[in-house]
Amino acid sequence: KSGECNLMWQTADALSTEVGNLINAGFHPVVAFQSDWSRGGDAVVVVRGINSFNELRGKRVAVAFGTPSHTFLLRMLQAANMSLKDITVVEVASAIDAATAFKAGRVDAAVVWSPDDQDCVQNVPGSKVLTSTREATHIIADIFYAERDWVQSHQRELASLIEGWMRGAAEINNDPKAKEKAVAILAAGLNQAEDLMRNAINNARLTTYGDNVNFFNLKGNATGVTGEMLYLETGKLFEQNTNLVSHMPSWREITDLTALRSITSLTGREHAAESGERYEVATQTERVAPALSVKPAPVHFETGSAVLSETDKSLIDLAFVPIARSYSNRIRIEGNTDSTGSREVNRRLSEARARSVRDYLVQMYQIDPNRFVVVGNGPDKPVASNDTPDGRAKNRRTEFQLIGAPSK
Repeated sequence: KSGECNLMWQTADALSTEVGNLINAGFHPVVAFQSDWSRGGDAVVVVRGINSFNELRGKRVAVAFGTPSHTFLLRMLQAANMSLKDITVVEVASAIDAATAFKAGRVDAAVVWSPDDQDCVQNVPGSKVLTSTREATHIIADIFYAERDWVQSHQRELASLIEGWMRGAAEINNDPKAKEKAVAILAAGLNQAEDLMRNAINNARLTTYGDNVNFFNLKGNATGVTGEMLYLETGKLFEQNTNLVSHMPSWREITDLTALRSITSLTGREHAAESGERYEVATQTERVAPALSVKPAPVHFETGSAVLSETDKSLIDLAFVPIARSYSNRIRIEGNTDSTGSREVNRRLSEARARSVRDYLVQMYQIDPNRFVVVGNGPDKPVASNDTPDGRAKNRRTEFQLIGAPSK
């Protein structure tokens, strides 16, 4: 606001908490490029006994509001069919303060930065990293924005900066010697140990020109998670759970990609977008691995049917697809029934219903079919008594689970 800098760092996921306030103050920020994805730089540490997102219910959780850490927490709760109301939020100023609160025993869980996650685990007996952005691969995306007038009047300089930045990212991604040179520069400039700087680089995907083409959908054929998806989806979560969002302008209104589009020299494999996740068929161990999160499916099949209605498909789009895109974990879809009728018939029906959800996600969103584990429990895993109509209704459910140990 004071004009002391031209380019400002933020993340696309938390941009909604900042951009509206700037516009209200008379500014017009526009996003110019993406610099990286967090891939381990952000983590959630928990005390002994917490093994899933769902087990955070009622627990004290430290988080820095309006930051990528806050995004991470909201996404976790979303995957467990929970909200901030289901936990006791301990608001802190930064992820560093969250780690301090965790080590002091004031909270049961904290959203922290790496390497503070390992420091927490070493200092709190029995604690562990519940999850990190190594698994939540597409929820925190670093971008840079600038004032619209400055961007429009400095196109050549901005394009040169972006091109140089992305050449450096491509070199670090593909050349170990270039990475070590970057490590040395960071270590000297920040007066930190080289191991710490190496881990910092390894905890991110430094995005290439191809990644940016996909992130901003420059060619109209983007795959996976785009910047607009992150901005809108997490902006909605912030609106639903906090008062941090004054208003959300359209993604088109807060992006200016003219400089990015003008770059034509970044070709070749080193500048290409990263490839999508590919999975082998799940092993038996992976099939029965503990769930990191459990979210009931909001679908209601007709009696004796495993056919998804158009309404059910729309509900799956809203409830499951953002989670599937955000995390790289394997996904287990479990079908369950009440105890009415033959156990074997119910088991086959529940598996068919789980499979229909899987098939829809594969066909509609091109998710690797090997990523899924389909299970038909029939009446074997009730969550309520089958002696009442309400209990039987609760048992007729389909669950969407992130499996604890991702395998690619």
